[in-house]
Amino acid sequence: EVQLVESGGGLVQPGGSLRLSCVASGFTFSKYWMYWVRQAPGKGLERVASINRYGDNPFPAVALKDRFTISRDNAKNTVYLQMNSLKPEDTAVYYCVRDLGSENNFWGQGTQVTVSS
Repeated sequence: EVQLVESGGGLVQPGGSLRLSCVASGFTFSKYWMYWVRQAPGKGLERVASINRYGDNPFPAVALKDRFTISRDNAKNTVYLQMNSLKPEDTAVYYCVRDLGSENNFWGQGTQVTVSS
C-alpha cells in the first residue's frame, strides 16, 4: 500500500521555523520526483517546492526560495521541507505529493502549519 505520512506541522510565531517531514512507503521512493504543495484557507493549491529523484536539483517556488528549502534522503524514504522566517501568510495545510501532475501522483493526508502570534 502506497503511503505518504507528513509530520512536523504546528503552531509557530512569525519569524519562526519548522521542518516538515514526509515518510514514504509502499513504492520505490528513489524513482520519483517529490513535491510539497500547500493550501491556505479559502485559497487554491500552490506548489511550494519540488525535488528530483536524486535530491541534487531542488526547485523551490520563486517567491519562497529565500525561506523554504526542500531536500530528501532516499535511504530513509523521506522528503523534508525546511521553512524559515515564517509569515502569517504561510498558514496552510502542507501536502507531500509524489509525481505531481502525472498519472502516478499520490498525496499524503497533509499537515497543518499555523503562523500566528
